[in-house]
Amino acid sequence: MTKTVEMQIEKSRGLIKGLRKHLNETGRGATSQELDSMEQTIDALVTACEECDRLRAELVPKVKRMNEILGNVKADYANHKLIIKNNYPQERWTDYGVPDKR
Repeated sequence: MTKTVEMQIEKSRGLIKGLRKHLNETGRGATSQELDSMEQTIDALVTACEECDRLRAELVPKVKRMNEILGNVKADYANHKLIIKNNYPQERWTDYGVPDKR
């Protein structure tokens, strides 16, 4: 859970606790039903944040692996492009899929 979300949950729960303690004193704007709804929203946020954390834990190694593969593809491309550039005249480079020029 991110620190921002964690802090907001903590502050919101503290506010709800304080409002419930003094529900009769607030007069307007804070009903028991509204506080119940706010608690449900906080619970939904906790659930969504846990799901994001779980997905992030799965995604990070996959992104790392993808970046390794991308590095390999770039290196292979550069090596094979050099073969074409070193062995053929510039006019023929496009025949081999090498679009750049010197």
